[in-house]
Amino acid sequence: MFVKLYRRLQNEADASPRRVYKAGWLLKDETSSLIWDAPRPVSFQHPRPETTKSALSCPAAIEFDRRHFVIPCPVDLHLRMVRNPQGQIQLTNVDGHQSSTRPAGLKQILALSPPNEWRHPERPMLQLATPYVFVTDDPLYVNQFPPFLHYETQSRPGVMLCGRFPADIWPRAHMWAFEWHDLDRDLVLKRGEPLFYVRFEGGDPAAPVRLVEAEKTDELHSFMRSITDVTNYVNQSFQLFRTARERRPKTLLVEKKR
Repeated sequence: MFVKLYRRLQNEADASPRRVYKAGWLLKDETSSLIWDAPRPVSFQHPRPETTKSALSCPAAIEFDRRHFVIPCPVDLHLRMVRNPQGQIQLTNVDGHQSSTRPAGLKQILALSPPNEWRHPERPMLQLATPYVFVTDDPLYVNQFPPFLHYETQSRPGVMLCGRFPADIWPRAHMWAFEWHDLDRDLVLKRGEPLFYVRFEGGDPAAPVRLVEAEKTDELHSFMRSITDVTNYVNQSFQLFRTARERRPKTLLVEKKR
């Protein structure tokens, strides 16, 4: 009897419409926005496999890859950590005047965190500010990962700090944070190459996520302003989630029409 009941419930689940989560992306600021490309699903150009048993046909691998979205690097950077005569660690742009990014532009997006905010006194924390904001009306968390599915010809001399937060109540701009472990090695970033990934998770782990470009409506803009720079006033911004959920407009995600 229990076997028949299980099969009936399984058949009903298979026959029910599959849920699809919807998330949106937008750029917080339009200034120099042309250097920031649209997020794109992880995909690779491989030759046609000779057998259906190829790893290219593995449904588990395909399902895993397509749930990650690539955020491309906006600029070419060749950075190095040096010590000044006082022994303090400083960041330098190796390309100098030959760099494609002017110092004034670099200061707007790149910063070395104060040493008292590092996790380790010999591991500097570098931050690259991005304008990417993800928003949704579904109960989704957004996760930020290093680009571990892509092969790097020159590995990075440290680790990226990962993070996750609820995208439905916390539409904030993402920061790329990098902890520099090997001070004898340079950090090289290339424009167009993956800077980091984002991945969404909801209550239904089997449900796919459709990522669309979002409109910056007045309601969304106002709500984004309400959570901007709150870390200047509280130590744990997560304590504000309940208030954010109570104050969020009913609809934040409006798909942009092209």
